[in-house]
Amino acid sequence: MEISANTQAIAYLVSAVLFIFALKGLTHPSSARRGNYYGMAGMVLAVLATLSGGEVQSYGFIIAGIVAGGFIGAVLASRVAMTDMPQLVAALHSFVGMAAVLVAIGTFINRAASDTLNAVLMGELSAGIVIGAITFTGSVVAFGKLQGLISGQPVRFTGQHTLNALIAIATVLLAVHFALTGAIWSLVLMTLLAFILGLTLIIPIGGADMPVIISMLNSYSGWAAAATGFTLGNNLLIIVGALVGFSGAILSFIMCKAMNRSIINVVFGGFGSESGGGESSAGAVAAEKGVKSAAVEDAIYWMEDANRVIIIPGYGMAVAQAQHALKEMMELLEARGVEMKFAIHPVAGRMPGHMNVLLAEADIPYENVLEMDEINSEFPSTDVALVVGANDVVNPAAKEDSSSPIYGMPIIEAGKARQVYFLKRSMRPGYSGVDNLLFYQDNTSLIFGDAKETIEKMVTALKGGGH
Repeated sequence: MEISANTQAIAYLVSAVLFIFALKGLTHPSSARRGNYYGMAGMVLAVLATLSGGEVQSYGFIIAGIVAGGFIGAVLASRVAMTDMPQLVAALHSFVGMAAVLVAIGTFINRAASDTLNAVLMGELSAGIVIGAITFTGSVVAFGKLQGLISGQPVRFTGQHTLNALIAIATVLLAVHFALTGAIWSLVLMTLLAFILGLTLIIPIGGADMPVIISMLNSYSGWAAAATGFTLGNNLLIIVGALVGFSGAILSFIMCKAMNRSIINVVFGGFGSESGGGESSAGAVAAEKGVKSAAVEDAIYWMEDANRVIIIPGYGMAVAQAQHALKEMMELLEARGVEMKFAIHPVAGRMPGHMNVLLAEADIPYENVLEMDEINSEFPSTDVALVVGANDVVNPAAKEDSSSPIYGMPIIEAGKARQVYFLKRSMRPGYSGVDNLLFYQDNTSLIFGDAKETIEKMVTALKGGGH
C-alpha cells in the first residue's frame, strides 16, 4: 500500500524521536534494554515507511536483499560470542562505509545517464565516497587488529604523517575537481586515495587505543550514512546519520579524555603519539623483582576476612565467561558481611561498555558497578583488589614509565589496596604489549589459570567453609 509523502514524513519524524529515545536509553545499563527496543521499533517503522513510499518502483531486489541480509545477520548474531563483539562492530562499520561508496557511485551513473547532475549533488557524492571509503578500510584494519589477523602493535614509519597529509590534500582536491567537472578519472583516483587513507590512518593506532578507534569509526559510519541520506534525498537517513556521527564523536572525545589521549591523535592516525622507545627504568627495576604466585585458598583467606573487596574485570573475564561465577562468589561473600564492588575502566575490554554488558548479563546489581573516577578513592581503604583478566587498565606504568605507550592514561589504582590478587593465564602482557608493573609489587600475588575455573574453585571453597 502506497502512502502519501506527508504520511511518510510523519513516520520518519516518529522514527527519529524513537532513535533519540534509544540513544538516551543506552546511556545507562539499567535503561539499555529499553533503549534497544526503542531503536528496533524506530528502525522497523522507518523501513516500512520507506518501502511504502512512492519512490519504490520494484520490490524484487529489495526483498532479496532483506532476506539475504536478515539471514546472514541472524546467523552472525547467534554465533558471535561477546568476546568477538568488537570485531563484529568493526565489520558492520565497514559495511556502512562501503554502502555509502556504492550508493554514491550508483547515483552518479544513473544521474549521468539521465543528465540530471548538478554541483550540489556532485559535492554530496564526493563527500559520501570519501567518508565511506575511509570508514571501510579503517574498519577492516580495526577488524584485523582485533581479530589478531594484523598485529595490535602500532605500525609506524618515517614521514607517515606527512604522507597522510599529502593523501588527504590530494583526496580533497580530487573531490572538488570531481564535483565541478564530473570527470571519471578524478572519481577513480579520489576513491582509491580515500581507501588508502583509511588504511594509513588506522594502521599506526596501537592496541591500547582500539576502543577509541571503534568509537571513532562508529562516528565515521554515521557521517557516511548522513552523506548517503543527502544523496538519496532521505531526511531520516540524514537525521540518523547525524545522531550516530555526533554521538560517536562525543563518546570518542570522552574516552580520549579518560585515557589522557588527544582526539587529534585519533583523527589523524596517531599524530604525535610516538613513544620514546627503549626500556624504562621502572620496567628494569620491576624485572629484577620476583613474581609471587598464590593458591585459591590464599585469596579466600583474605577475602573472607575482608571488609571490602573490589573486583576489576577485563577482557580475560570476557574470554573465560567468568561473570556468572563472579556473581555467585559475590553473593557468598556478601552473606559473610563483605562489601563487594566492581571497578570499571572506560576502555576495559575491546569496546566501550564491554564489561558493563557482561556484568549486567550476570544480573550483578548496577549499584555495585562503579566507574574508575567514582571508585579510585576507595582502594586505599580496601582489603582485597581482585583483578580478573584486566591488564593495561591497572598497569602503574601509565604513571611511572614516561616511555610507555600507555603513559599518561588514567588507571584503576588497584595497587593501593592492602592485597592484590591477579587472575591470569600466563605472564603475557596486555593488548598494548606493555609489561604490567603491578605484577611485581610486594602486595600483589598472581593466581594462574582460567579465570572461570579459578573463581569456581573459590566458590567451592566458600561453600565448603573456606579456611
